[in-house]
Amino acid sequence: MKPVAQEERTGCGIAAVATLAGVTYQEARRAALRLGISASDPLLWSDQSHVRRLLAQYHIHLAKNEAPFRSWEALPGVALLAIKWHRAKGLAFWHWVVFHRGPDGPVVLDSNRSLRSHRRRDFGRLRPKWFIPLTLPRLSNSRRSAEPNPRRE
Repeated sequence: MKPVAQEERTGCGIAAVATLAGVTYQEARRAALRLGISASDPLLWSDQSHVRRLLAQYHIHLAKNEAPFRSWEALPGVALLAIKWHRAKGLAFWHWVVFHRGPDGPVVLDSNRSLRSHRRRDFGRLRPKWFIPLTLPRLSNSRRSAEPNPRRE
């Protein structure tokens, strides 16, 4: 799985979707805009609904509910993690990252532009609050499209 850096200060949700879908940030951003989702909307990082809708466009399905983070060992093979969780003006906010248990061991794919490497193994510094398990579709090509399939009449 290849990490995608966010191109907007508040685009971590879009970048997480791009990482999971195997598309560029711009492709995921265009799909988000078609759904009325923008990185400038605080709901992208204080509510799950926008990320869930965008992931559904790529046939990536999240578990119905989040689960509290207990340990790195207890995480599933792939999950969305909420890190940097905090409250501001009565709302919860967080930074979306992707956890992946790959062939080289577990890694967190963090879209933060300021990082030297978007593959993080400094697990003690991340302090996740909760996670959402997900299921990636099995497709023959590595790129997934959010473009609707043309209907045959």
